[in-house]
Amino acid sequence: MKIIQLFGISAFASLAFLGSCKPKGTETAVSGDAAEKVYVAPGKYDEVYNFVSGGFNGQMNVYGLPSGRLLKVVPIFSVNPENGYGYSEETKPMLETSHGFIPWDDQHHLELSQTNGEQDGRWIFANANNTPRVARVNLKTFRTEEIIELPNSAGNHSSPFITENTEYVVAGTRFAVPTDDMNGDVPINSFKENFKGVISFIGVNKETGDMNLSFQIEAPGVNFDLSHAGKGKSHGWFFFSCYNSEQANSLLEVNASQNDKDFIMAVNWKKAEEYLKAGKGRKVKTQYAHNKFDEKTQTATSKMEQEVTVLSAKELKDICYFMPTPKSPHGCDVDPTGEYIVGSGKLAALIPVHSFSKMLKAIENKEFAGEYDGIPILKYESTLYGEVQKPGLGPLHTEFDGKGNAYTSFFVSSEVVKWDIKTLKVLDRQPTFYSVGHLMVVGGDTKKPYGKYLVAYNKITKDRFLPTGPELTQSAQLYDISGDKMKLLLDFPTFGEPHYAQAVPASLIKDQQVKFYNIADNKHPYATKGEAESKVVRQGNKVHVYMTSIRSHFAPDNIEGIKVGDEVYFHVTNLEQDWDVPHGFAIKGNQNAELLIMPGETSTLKWVPKKPGMWPMYCTDFCSALHQEMQGYVRVSPAGSNVPLTYSLNNKADNAKSPVKTAVTK
Repeated sequence: MKIIQLFGISAFASLAFLGSCKPKGTETAVSGDAAEKVYVAPGKYDEVYNFVSGGFNGQMNVYGLPSGRLLKVVPIFSVNPENGYGYSEETKPMLETSHGFIPWDDQHHLELSQTNGEQDGRWIFANANNTPRVARVNLKTFRTEEIIELPNSAGNHSSPFITENTEYVVAGTRFAVPTDDMNGDVPINSFKENFKGVISFIGVNKETGDMNLSFQIEAPGVNFDLSHAGKGKSHGWFFFSCYNSEQANSLLEVNASQNDKDFIMAVNWKKAEEYLKAGKGRKVKTQYAHNKFDEKTQTATSKMEQEVTVLSAKELKDICYFMPTPKSPHGCDVDPTGEYIVGSGKLAALIPVHSFSKMLKAIENKEFAGEYDGIPILKYESTLYGEVQKPGLGPLHTEFDGKGNAYTSFFVSSEVVKWDIKTLKVLDRQPTFYSVGHLMVVGGDTKKPYGKYLVAYNKITKDRFLPTGPELTQSAQLYDISGDKMKLLLDFPTFGEPHYAQAVPASLIKDQQVKFYNIADNKHPYATKGEAESKVVRQGNKVHVYMTSIRSHFAPDNIEGIKVGDEVYFHVTNLEQDWDVPHGFAIKGNQNAELLIMPGETSTLKWVPKKPGMWPMYCTDFCSALHQEMQGYVRVSPAGSNVPLTYSLNNKADNAKSPVKTAVTK
């Protein structure tokens, strides 16, 4: 049934507007014990880590639950002056792409690594939606360790979703485009002839987490929105929601809503592996960046890859199948048993639930309704388990509690609805106060959800917090789902526009945290492992400062003989060997950012002085009672000056033990 036929375009837009209104009579819709349930006493830990996408700030935000307290912002795809990510010489390579250095992206979705379909607490993967990339963050250090760019793709929205043993991180392109080995200089209205949608399968080393782009599948030119892997009985398959089956290229809000149904694309990745081994793929010449941070050298490198293997779904007809599903689907979610695949048609007034067993039977019996650009279309009735009737308006995303219940967010009617997977009956509904996007149940997309908490991530949040000008904060809302009825416990603001999120019991990862880096293991090429090793070395117009930091001084802390136009590299090694004693480093006028150097780590700041003078440098991160005293000076002389390059610490004329040292010149 077409929602446009029911309401008309303008009417549906009005519904969307009404959906942003606050539900009546809900100003105090919290249970009486809500405060007690979210209170975490001083000195106590939260029960859950909640990892939330940063949206247009390109970062990942970490909150504690149930308190809703912000614990950390982890930089991934955007430069971050708080700790020098993307500014330090060691981390600049992390943001290299085939387009050059890109200091920003739009981070939408996150996915925790799994073993046997259960969270294992090792890594979390993040997507970059704008310039297609997938990143891996190490949860022992909360540091981005690897980023791989995706060729043949545009708008990496449908990612980074994983198979149940983290064999692959999978990504679908949002914008169909000509593949990199084809001529992209074609008329836009040749969309149906020249544009393709590509699915990327990124292999993950089960021991190290290292990623590689194993292969891609070339599919028809539709928009892939979201995805999830099969699990249990459906392991070996992947499912993607697809919209714009009309293959429109303009005014999609109208032209991509014409067909009664769009698709969920089922991908048999085990069969794709067989074709790959049999040499059925074509080698596509392309360029994409593969960036890695080496913890031993504490330095990132960027390598430009040159080739990828692409399998054609049109030619290999038994790797992809289309299941019709109500139009413009967003979420594509698989229940803990792996049997039920839930589509969420944004323009539908129902929720379709597909059966994996029925899908296999339909494929075996060739119950096809035709083909779409060479891909078999299964009959809707042949794969359908059933439909949740009248659940709400604007279904987006579904997660599960492991007790046979599903929870779906509704953007237009601004609510979370709980329903029974087997009976498809609505059990409960709770308002979310304005337009909810994604939701998250702790472990809700795994074989064994932790449950207990659900968080709704709101796109709009009028009236919930103090106003902040034309733009108001986005919001998360915490619900207790341990009982028969959902209970709203807490609002807490979030960075950027929150999209998808993940959460894990704190007990799984909190005791694995790296507390400091063993300085003896520091293999950084410019590491300075003691003050006696500190020095300044000139190499032409490049000056390397081998510097140490410890509570509460730098060595050296006085440097003279730097000239205007020199490229000065401060290689700062934090000599501390204690938990949570980072040191910062900054110098006046630097067109860069500070460094934040962890204990035992070396990090490098590049500085090019533009005029003569006296330039203070100092520690930017509070480290001790004498933090303010942790400072020094760099004297800059005009270009061509004969001022000798010298450096010192505690230099006095009568102090023979600490004379001025003449810098080494190479």
